[in-house]
Amino acid sequence: MNGTGPVWVKSTYSAGEGQCIEWAPTHATSTGIVPVRDSKDPSGPTLAFEPAAWNAFVAGVKAGDFGGA
Repeated sequence: MNGTGPVWVKSTYSAGEGQCIEWAPTHATSTGIVPVRDSKDPSGPTLAFEPAAWNAFVAGVKAGDFGGA
């Protein structure tokens, strides 16, 4: 996403079965765009969210709005 690339962090909500996402908080802070990727496919596609949309998604996950596995 930039010349040196974002520093990726695995979600603290990731399951032990490999259902993991990563995001790049430093990149989000510096650009205002929240990049997200599948930790099982780090060279695959990256999604980009506006902070308000990402915050709404995280709040929904914490509230259990998306059900369980």
